[in-house]
Order: sequence, then structure tokens, then C-alpha cells
Amino acid sequence: MGKFVVKTATNGQFYFNLKAGNGQTILSSEMYTTKAACENGIESVKANSSKDERFERKTSTNGKYYFNLKASNGQVIGKSELYESSSSMEAGIASVKANAPGASVTEE
Repeated sequence: MGKFVVKTATNGQFYFNLKAGNGQTILSSEMYTTKAACENGIESVKANSSKDERFERKTSTNGKYYFNLKASNGQVIGKSELYESSSSMEAGIASVKANAPGASVTEE
């Protein structure tokens, strides 16, 4: 089962990573000014990760693949790592869909 790991950046802001059961980071958030806003971001990921239309599939300037997860208002709430192939990216999306809804939340 996946888990959200909340961290505090050196500038005092908060962010989270969604990690799969194997410990690999599969989604990273933006920076939030408060812990409460970060927690709201996690709830938004949980709510939106089951909806395929919320995943925006992209190609970077170096030809690698990645995806953004967007909230219902169109705001990006999480970004993936870069993948070598579109099939690897699709596997990453499937992992977010499988792990996010029931993921626990921990702090580091």
C-alpha cells in the first residue's frame, strides 16, 4: 500500500511525495505555505486520482514522458518523475490510481 510522506523544505514550506509500496516516489506536490494547505493537497490527490481525465500526459523538451495530476479546477496538484517511454508513464499513472486513494500519511 502506498503512503504520502509530508516534508518541510529548508524555506519552511511543506510538500508531499506519494510513494508506492516499494518506496518509489510516484507523484510529487508543489510547495505549500502551510501544513493545512499541504494536507488539503493530499486530500485532493486522493479524490482526483481515480479519474483518468485528471491526468495530463506530457512530453518534456528532452523527449521523456511525464504526467500531471490536476484538481477539478485545473490546478496541478502533483507531478510525476520523467519516464523513458509512454508505457512506463502509463504504468506510473496506474500506480497513482492504485496507491493514492487508500494511502496513509506520514511525516519526515
